[in-house]
Amino acid sequence: MQTIHIDSLIHARWVIPVEPDGVVLEDHALAVHKGRVLELLPSIAATQKFSPHTEYHLPEHALIPGLVNAHTHAAMSLLRGLADDKPLMEWLQKHIWPTEARLVGEDFVRDGTRLAMAEMIRGGTTCFNDMYFFPDVTAHAVAEVGMRAGIGLIVIDFPSAWAPDTDAYIQQGLDLFEQYQGHPLLSFSFAPHAPYTVSDGPLTRIKALSEELNLPVHIHVHETAHEVQEALARDGMRPLQRLQQLGLVNPRLQAVHMTQLAAADIALLAEHGAHVLHCPESNLKLASGFCPLASLRQAGVNVALGTDGAASNNDLDMFGEMRTAALLAKGVSGDAAAIPAKEALRMATLQGARALGLGSEIGSLLPGKSADCVAIRLQELETLPLYDPISHLVYAASRHAVTDVWVAGEPLLRERRLTTLDEAALMQTAQTWRTRVLA
Repeated sequence: MQTIHIDSLIHARWVIPVEPDGVVLEDHALAVHKGRVLELLPSIAATQKFSPHTEYHLPEHALIPGLVNAHTHAAMSLLRGLADDKPLMEWLQKHIWPTEARLVGEDFVRDGTRLAMAEMIRGGTTCFNDMYFFPDVTAHAVAEVGMRAGIGLIVIDFPSAWAPDTDAYIQQGLDLFEQYQGHPLLSFSFAPHAPYTVSDGPLTRIKALSEELNLPVHIHVHETAHEVQEALARDGMRPLQRLQQLGLVNPRLQAVHMTQLAAADIALLAEHGAHVLHCPESNLKLASGFCPLASLRQAGVNVALGTDGAASNNDLDMFGEMRTAALLAKGVSGDAAAIPAKEALRMATLQGARALGLGSEIGSLLPGKSADCVAIRLQELETLPLYDPISHLVYAASRHAVTDVWVAGEPLLRERRLTTLDEAALMQTAQTWRTRVLA
């Protein structure tokens, strides 16, 4: 029988495709051609059927879809640890916003995003959903490195180095979307910062453009009790109610944080098919509250996981977010079965992809999808004995066990070495920015 020539064949001890739910395939191989999953089949059969240009053997590893970090401010990696242990508004108003006003520009965003991408790739993240100034610089950096990203077209009522007013934010965002439309690794969303920083006029325009262009709307909502209380005093309604009045609560809404939710809020999200982007570690660190994950899940709301920025986390570690999300949901709900390990993994992969509008492209290892995948070595002292690979991925393994990462079939990490980023140069650049931040 003549073998079929393909680009690569990835053999692994365990393959966890995420679809079907909870399945673990032993001694299987992923056949990849032209950046896409061609077939997932037993290794013995794969060897007989395919003749790959490159073959990878990972006998001690689990192979999973690439992790999706559903909410980041990637460039803020340069502010990691700058203002710890402070409540949100003090952290923002007295520390972060003044530092950003002084330093944020194209070079800050380029260097910070590259540092963040290196960290995320080394931690098994293949796609991130970003919200920050100079999204054009972020988009260019992502394309250059070969990672995948959702680029937020940020809008905020006050001027910045990126744009002087809301009209300019929106127009520059539209120009960027037009420039990269159709790029295989870049998708876009409108990213109004929050209901308390973006007024009704720009939000109404964003709603119309979101419908016209079929772009998601990525926004912080109900992050703190203070935010909700201020909205009630100012508007006579909760922030989510205001967004509903403006027509923004729909299947394109990516609502970030959502720590302050009443039963009516959850019902509204479920009714309109909106997505929640849950950032448990950032919310815990800023004492913002607890997103009621178990209640959202029970209501049928799609919940994805994000790290938030490294200035408030202080890492971009999706393995940590999976574990924290699962444990926190158990503690908050009083139900040890609230979020099982397989659900935490889905939140970090397929549910994140769906929230970004990329569910047909990434998030699981189905034939036809992009070959975004990650290998994690599980034959370590800290992960033995092994009874359930999915359980170990969520509760025992760490990002340091990630050895190999592919995006669209291209290796971005090979045996713990970055292939498209210079680690030593990034470390030197980070130290240079430390000096500038402290000056």
